[in-house]
Amino acid sequence: MSPAYRVRLGTVVVVLFSFLALLAVKPAHANPRYAAIVVDAESGDVLHAANADATRYPASLTKMMTLYLVFEALEDGGLALDQPLPVSSYAASKPASKLYLKAGSTIPVEKAIQALVIKSANDVAVVVAEALGGSEEHFATMMTRKAQELGMSRTTFRNPHGLPDARQVTTARDMAILSLRVMKDFPQHYHYFSRTRFHWNGKTITGHNRLLDNYPGADGLKTGFIRASGFNVATSAVRNGRRVLSVVMGGFTAASRDAHMADLLDRGYVRLALQQRGDWIAKADLSGERMALPEPLPATPPATQLTLAETIPSWSQSLATGRTEASALLAEPDTEMGSADDPIRELLARNDPASPGGAWAVQVGAFSDVDQARSLAARAADSLASQLNDVRVAIAEAQGAPRVFRARLVDLQESDARTACQSLRQQGMDCLVVAHN
Repeated sequence: MSPAYRVRLGTVVVVLFSFLALLAVKPAHANPRYAAIVVDAESGDVLHAANADATRYPASLTKMMTLYLVFEALEDGGLALDQPLPVSSYAASKPASKLYLKAGSTIPVEKAIQALVIKSANDVAVVVAEALGGSEEHFATMMTRKAQELGMSRTTFRNPHGLPDARQVTTARDMAILSLRVMKDFPQHYHYFSRTRFHWNGKTITGHNRLLDNYPGADGLKTGFIRASGFNVATSAVRNGRRVLSVVMGGFTAASRDAHMADLLDRGYVRLALQQRGDWIAKADLSGERMALPEPLPATPPATQLTLAETIPSWSQSLATGRTEASALLAEPDTEMGSADDPIRELLARNDPASPGGAWAVQVGAFSDVDQARSLAARAADSLASQLNDVRVAIAEAQGAPRVFRARLVDLQESDARTACQSLRQQGMDCLVVAHN
């Protein structure tokens, strides 16, 4: 082999390894747009938060603030539902999604509300902005001022529709605050957010929010998308008389975003159910923080009744910084959630490094009472007797106060642990797979 050939070969190897190194680190930055928050609307408890205070683009979630100011004007007498709003040539020129209004025409306020919620019409957003603020720019200033009044400290609005503007930013937490305030401050108008279609000029206009049809108990609020933001959604749902609100930002697709939102809501209800049942360590302030709710939210409609066993999937990620061991199972990362066909779930999963054989465990709970921990672990082991031979139960006291005892099935291969946890979930028992030392 000539020296020149060896040099060329060495260069190829270096380039190849550099390329592989780039591939290896890419998953850590797989979705820089992702953020989420889940809130118990009754108490303000934050049940889950991921990048909740990171700067994001709101896209059409912006229109919730536009609607907030419309509702405020209705209550103040500045607008009436049947009042016609004039359409300017500037408003008519806005890109889709739009109602394709003609310059010089009008649209009644109530139809404008429906078009903003259901169609997410950008031309209608400008019509409203010009009616209430005189201009899009001044209305955006009004929006930002209102955001600050509501406690949305990290939000700046530059337009009423959410079309791309690098200066128009928010956070998942701020969008959750806005969603809660829309429900609390204008319960008489919240019903618009549950609509999935309306009629305009002899046509039936359908919406983008599939969760309203597909998720039991969902009754609002809003979707959004621009390329810079990814797929966003704010969703409120009611089950068993309890309302949970969640915001997801940065979805790769509308379908994966909706699936992830449904998963987060399910897990939020599981946390509430376990808390009410009283045998898990589930303090009211699960993530160590609470959003201010100065007054109760409006009465909720009859809820879809689901038993604990029907809503028992385990939590998707450990809670926000500041959690304590009193959060029980929530204090552990869930290594079961990774999925190659759902990049959001894969991003959320926090997989531990590969451990030697037999170094995995299935955690089935964490309790203040050691006997309760031992009892549940034994019950889980009994239910798995047909598929696991000589499974060992371990009750370990976590460090710190208050005293918490983890109930685990230990000394398992990773594949056996995952299979066992799936089997337990099918039997209605919450669990997660963890590396066990």
